[in-house]
Amino acid sequence: MKTAEKLAAGWLLTLGFMFMTLSVSAAVEKNTMLKPIPPGIDNEAPDYINNDALYVLDITAKQGLIFGVPTLILGGWLSLNLYRKSRQENKALSQQTRFRLQSVFYQILQENNGRVTLLSFAMQSQLPAIAAKDYLDERAKEFNANFKVSEEGSVSYHFDV
Repeated sequence: MKTAEKLAAGWLLTLGFMFMTLSVSAAVEKNTMLKPIPPGIDNEAPDYINNDALYVLDITAKQGLIFGVPTLILGGWLSLNLYRKSRQENKALSQQTRFRLQSVFYQILQENNGRVTLLSFAMQSQLPAIAAKDYLDERAKEFNANFKVSEEGSVSYHFDV
Protein backbone atom coordinates (compact mmCIF):
# COMPACT_ATOMS: atom_id res chain seq x y z
CA MET A 1 0.00 0.00 0.00
CA LYS A 2 2.86 2.33 0.78
CA THR A 3 4.28 1.88 -2.72
CA ALA A 4 0.91 2.73 -4.27
CA GLU A 5 0.71 5.87 -2.14
CA LYS A 6 4.22 6.89 -3.19
CA LEU A 7 3.39 6.32 -6.85
CA ALA A 8 0.12 8.26 -6.54
CA ALA A 9 1.86 11.18 -4.84
CA GLY A 10 4.59 11.20 -7.49
CA TRP A 11 2.11 11.09 -10.36
CA LEU A 12 -0.06 13.80 -8.87
CA LEU A 13 2.91 16.09 -8.31
CA THR A 14 4.18 15.42 -11.83
CA LEU A 15 0.78 16.09 -13.39
CA GLY A 16 0.33 19.20 -11.30
CA PHE A 17 3.68 20.60 -12.42
CA MET A 18 2.87 19.76 -16.03
CA PHE A 19 -0.49 21.56 -15.84
CA MET A 20 1.10 24.57 -14.15
CA THR A 21 3.90 24.68 -16.73
CA LEU A 22 1.32 24.55 -19.51
CA SER A 23 -0.62 27.38 -17.88
CA VAL A 24 2.43 29.58 -17.42
CA SER A 25 3.69 28.99 -20.96
CA ALA A 26 0.25 29.86 -22.39
CA ALA A 27 0.13 33.07 -20.34
CA VAL A 28 3.64 34.04 -21.44
CA GLU A 29 2.82 33.32 -25.09
CA LYS A 30 -0.39 35.37 -24.84
CA ASN A 31 1.53 38.32 -23.40
CA THR A 32 4.13 37.97 -26.14
CA MET A 33 1.42 38.08 -28.81
CA LEU A 34 -0.04 41.28 -27.34
CA LYS A 35 3.28 43.17 -27.34
CA PRO A 36 3.43 45.81 -30.03
CA ILE A 37 5.73 45.13 -32.96
CA PRO A 38 8.50 47.72 -33.16
CA PRO A 39 8.24 49.94 -36.23
CA GLY A 40 10.27 48.74 -39.15
CA ILE A 41 10.48 49.73 -42.78
CA ASP A 42 6.76 49.53 -43.34
CA ASN A 43 5.35 51.87 -40.68
CA GLU A 44 1.83 51.72 -42.03
CA ALA A 45 1.29 47.97 -41.56
CA PRO A 46 -2.03 47.36 -39.81
CA ASP A 47 -1.98 45.79 -36.36
CA TYR A 48 -3.50 42.35 -36.66
CA ILE A 49 -4.58 40.52 -33.52
CA ASN A 50 -5.38 36.85 -33.83
CA ASN A 51 -8.36 36.68 -31.47
CA ASP A 52 -8.85 32.94 -31.95
CA ALA A 53 -5.28 32.21 -30.85
CA LEU A 54 -5.62 34.59 -27.88
CA TYR A 55 -8.83 32.85 -26.84
CA VAL A 56 -7.19 29.40 -27.02
CA LEU A 57 -4.19 30.62 -25.01
CA ASP A 58 -6.45 32.25 -22.43
CA ILE A 59 -8.51 29.06 -22.01
CA THR A 60 -5.33 26.94 -21.83
CA ALA A 61 -3.92 29.16 -19.08
CA LYS A 62 -7.14 28.99 -17.07
CA GLN A 63 -7.54 25.23 -17.48
CA GLY A 64 -3.91 24.68 -16.50
CA LEU A 65 -4.58 26.53 -13.26
CA ILE A 66 -7.92 24.79 -12.66
CA PHE A 67 -6.37 21.33 -12.99
CA GLY A 68 -2.84 22.11 -11.79
CA VAL A 69 -3.47 23.73 -8.43
CA PRO A 70 -5.71 20.99 -6.96
CA THR A 71 -3.47 18.27 -8.37
CA LEU A 72 -0.39 19.86 -6.81
CA ILE A 73 -2.17 20.34 -3.49
CA LEU A 74 -3.34 16.72 -3.40
CA GLY A 75 0.09 15.39 -4.37
CA GLY A 76 1.77 17.58 -1.77
CA TRP A 77 -0.71 16.48 0.89
CA LEU A 78 -0.09 12.79 0.09
CA SER A 79 3.68 13.35 0.14
CA LEU A 80 3.51 15.15 3.46
CA ASN A 81 1.41 12.35 5.00
CA LEU A 82 3.88 9.74 3.74
CA TYR A 83 6.75 11.72 5.24
CA ARG A 84 4.97 11.98 8.61
CA LYS A 85 4.15 8.25 8.64
CA SER A 86 7.75 7.41 7.83
CA ARG A 87 9.02 9.60 10.68
CA GLN A 88 6.58 8.00 13.13
CA GLU A 89 7.59 4.48 12.03
CA ASN A 90 11.29 5.31 12.34
CA LYS A 91 10.72 6.80 15.78
CA ALA A 92 8.78 3.72 16.94
CA LEU A 93 11.47 1.41 15.53
CA SER A 94 14.29 3.28 17.26
CA GLN A 95 12.34 3.30 20.53
CA GLN A 96 11.73 -0.44 20.21
CA THR A 97 15.44 -1.02 19.56
CA ARG A 98 16.38 1.16 22.52
CA PHE A 99 14.06 -0.82 24.83
CA ARG A 100 15.45 -4.13 23.55
CA LEU A 101 19.05 -3.01 24.11
CA GLN A 102 18.17 -1.74 27.57
CA SER A 103 16.58 -5.04 28.59
CA VAL A 104 19.57 -7.02 27.26
CA PHE A 105 21.92 -4.68 29.12
CA TYR A 106 20.06 -5.04 32.43
CA GLN A 107 19.79 -8.81 32.01
CA ILE A 108 23.56 -9.12 31.52
CA LEU A 109 24.17 -6.90 34.54
CA GLN A 110 21.98 -9.11 36.74
CA GLU A 111 23.51 -12.35 35.52
CA ASN A 112 27.10 -11.17 35.95
CA ASN A 113 26.75 -9.08 39.13
CA GLY A 114 27.36 -5.78 37.37
CA ARG A 115 30.22 -6.92 35.10
CA VAL A 116 29.84 -6.58 31.33
CA THR A 117 32.35 -7.21 28.59
CA LEU A 118 32.10 -5.78 25.14
CA LEU A 119 32.07 -9.19 23.49
CA SER A 120 29.30 -10.60 25.71
CA PHE A 121 27.12 -7.53 25.19
CA ALA A 122 27.72 -7.54 21.42
CA MET A 123 26.85 -11.22 21.21
CA GLN A 124 23.66 -10.98 23.27
CA SER A 125 22.42 -7.75 21.67
CA GLN A 126 23.52 -8.79 18.17
CA LEU A 127 25.12 -5.39 17.60
CA PRO A 128 28.33 -4.70 15.71
CA ALA A 129 31.32 -4.20 18.01
CA ILE A 130 31.51 -0.45 17.40
CA ALA A 131 27.82 0.12 18.17
CA ALA A 132 28.04 -2.11 21.27
CA LYS A 133 31.09 -0.18 22.50
CA ASP A 134 29.33 3.15 21.97
CA TYR A 135 26.27 1.91 23.86
CA LEU A 136 28.35 0.60 26.78
CA ASP A 137 30.39 3.80 26.90
CA GLU A 138 27.19 5.85 27.15
CA ARG A 139 25.81 3.63 29.94
CA ALA A 140 29.17 3.76 31.73
CA LYS A 141 29.06 7.57 31.75
CA GLU A 142 25.44 7.53 32.81
CA PHE A 143 25.94 5.11 35.74
CA ASN A 144 29.56 6.03 36.68
CA ALA A 145 30.95 2.58 35.89
CA ASN A 146 34.52 1.45 36.42
CA PHE A 147 36.66 0.04 33.63
CA LYS A 148 39.10 -2.82 33.97
CA VAL A 149 41.50 -3.74 31.22
CA SER A 150 42.75 -7.32 31.12
CA GLU A 151 46.25 -8.38 30.13
CA GLU A 152 44.97 -9.23 26.64
CA GLY A 153 43.61 -5.69 26.29
CA SER A 154 39.90 -6.42 26.58
CA VAL A 155 37.83 -3.92 28.52
CA SER A 156 35.21 -4.93 31.05
CA TYR A 157 32.73 -2.55 32.55
CA HIS A 158 31.89 -2.82 36.24
CA PHE A 159 28.63 -1.32 37.39
CA ASP A 160 27.54 -1.09 41.01
CA VAL A 161 24.44 -3.24 41.30
